[in-house]
Amino acid sequence: MFLALPCLFGIVAAAMELRHLRYFLAVGEALSFTKAAAQLRVAQPALSRQVQDLEEEIGVDLFKRSPRGVTLTAEGRLFLDLARDLLQRAEESVDQVRALARGHYGELHVGYAASPTVELLPPALAAFQKAFPRVNVLLHDGSRRELIEGLQSGALQLALMPQVAVEGIEFETLRSYPFCVAFAPGHPFARLKSVSLEKMAAEPLLGFTRKDYPDYYSLLDSLFRPLGLKPRIAAECDGASSLITAVESGRGVALAMSVFKIVSGKRLTYRPLAGVKELISVGIARAEGGDVTPAGENFCEILRKVAKGQGHGSKVGTT
Repeated sequence: MFLALPCLFGIVAAAMELRHLRYFLAVGEALSFTKAAAQLRVAQPALSRQVQDLEEEIGVDLFKRSPRGVTLTAEGRLFLDLARDLLQRAEESVDQVRALARGHYGELHVGYAASPTVELLPPALAAFQKAFPRVNVLLHDGSRRELIEGLQSGALQLALMPQVAVEGIEFETLRSYPFCVAFAPGHPFARLKSVSLEKMAAEPLLGFTRKDYPDYYSLLDSLFRPLGLKPRIAAECDGASSLITAVESGRGVALAMSVFKIVSGKRLTYRPLAGVKELISVGIARAEGGDVTPAGENFCEILRKVAKGQGHGSKVGTT
């Protein structure tokens, strides 16, 4: 019988009520039905009956009863440790479920476009981790296509990225940025206060890969087509790092968001794009009807506060 006791942990979890375990634990720690009944605020006969029911259920005598009081059997001593551990885990499970429901616990998968979100994501993540330390935020850097696929498949709860217009994807604008032209230091554009589309069209243009960033080319078409211009695409880059390197090497110029200068630092020089009043928005994308947990909603709220606190758009400096 003693050798069979380790399996009782699973049996109790399935067959016993937690009340029985609490009653047994109280008696086992006090070694007195009278004291345990007072502690639990139940009648002593009812307590005795509950403990007997537990012993009958598992087929083991947990106590030795005598006129002088009660003592634990060998089986009772082992079961006392198991019951204490089971009740503790039950309480922890309840706490975790309640914390999850409040958005204070769990795991949150967030996709992001690295360069466009450089002003928003780091401060928002720092504030979120401080406010909700028990939520594990997993970040997934990806292209536009990868982020959308992640939202559609449910692999991502949220994505922080430039505006998208895709069926089944909701978008909430947080910040908007003007367009600018990025070029290598020493380029003739550096002598200008702004760069026109006509001048830009005369230069080799560097952009992102068409497969992963189709909206980039739709944007170029919407800017240049009304003027009867067609930009000369010199190379397609797979990300911000390779684009910065290509522009810095003098291979061409690039159309960029003003926030891009934070990423490149002094490696590139920027000028506003003349005559273009359009802005590009960055915000929160999520699947329509998607399962965004309370933790995800808390993260969105912090993103909104960070965006509001930073003002409206960035100016393009001389570097």
